[in-house]
Amino acid sequence: MSHPPVALATYPTPVEPAPRLATALGLGPEDLWVKRDDLTGLGGGGNKVRKLEWTVGAALAEGADTLVTTGAPQSNHARLTAAAGARLGLDVVLVLRGSAGASGSGNLALDGLLGARLSWAGEVDQAGLDAAADAVRVRLRAAGSRPALIPFGGSSVLGARGYVRCGAELREQVPDLRTAVVALGSGGTMAGLVAALGPGSVLGVDVGALTDPARAVVRFAAPHTAEPLRAEGLRVRRDQVGAGYATLTGPVSEALRLAARTEGLVLDPTYTGRALAGLRAAVADGTVRPGGKTVFVHTGGLPGLFGHRDAVAFAEEGAGTFPE
Repeated sequence: MSHPPVALATYPTPVEPAPRLATALGLGPEDLWVKRDDLTGLGGGGNKVRKLEWTVGAALAEGADTLVTTGAPQSNHARLTAAAGARLGLDVVLVLRGSAGASGSGNLALDGLLGARLSWAGEVDQAGLDAAADAVRVRLRAAGSRPALIPFGGSSVLGARGYVRCGAELREQVPDLRTAVVALGSGGTMAGLVAALGPGSVLGVDVGALTDPARAVVRFAAPHTAEPLRAEGLRVRRDQVGAGYATLTGPVSEALRLAARTEGLVLDPTYTGRALAGLRAAVADGTVRPGGKTVFVHTGGLPGLFGHRDAVAFAEEGAGTFPE
């Protein structure tokens, strides 16, 4: 590594007890703790900030003046890339799946507030999204800019360094940690935690962002580990995807309400809601057991709640009416 990471966040993020949520899940009141990586600070917070410190650091070392990245319309990573660009005085172009004219709420509203420019790629797969980002970079270079591509979700071997550091931080905060539970999207967050804590200590809950997320975790984690890793050796739950990445499922709805009403903890419908639904299922089937320290890694994503029509409707329906 020939460059340092750029400082974008406030560390260490706190670890908080969650006794009422623990009891509701079927764990002991002292078994469950929450790692508050939603409180990293930049641009509304979230796990992507730790990755961006490394990937944007590399872009700066290469002389970039513009950041280009890809994602879904409500991408937390895209929002935080826009925030990093604003903090550092860099232009940002977000290449998003879909088309203009969809809801401008949630992360999209913050993308605009932070000054990012949007390029809509249409209904394409990841290969099509990558091709659209390449075309944007060609146009930027032709106009005299120096663009750098920040990988999808911030996930790469380099980006995983952010969560290698987080895993070390977490081990200091909870030395007797048994299991860290985290949403598994593009793979970089789980990869860093696996490298720092070991594959047996990390449970990833697939959110449906990739066809084979376990192999992505191995690819990003392997350079940071002394022992060989295999996808089959990872702890991954794939039972919370439902009809797809953008859908709100019954178990996720229940998880959102449970976290809010036991701990005042607000989750999002795509990542952390699925992660808690996965933890609940893991306790029910004995994969996660009482009597040991479980840490739920809160990776942020709150703005995405407000860009998800079904989740907003579900949340609003929960409000009771005080009788006249």
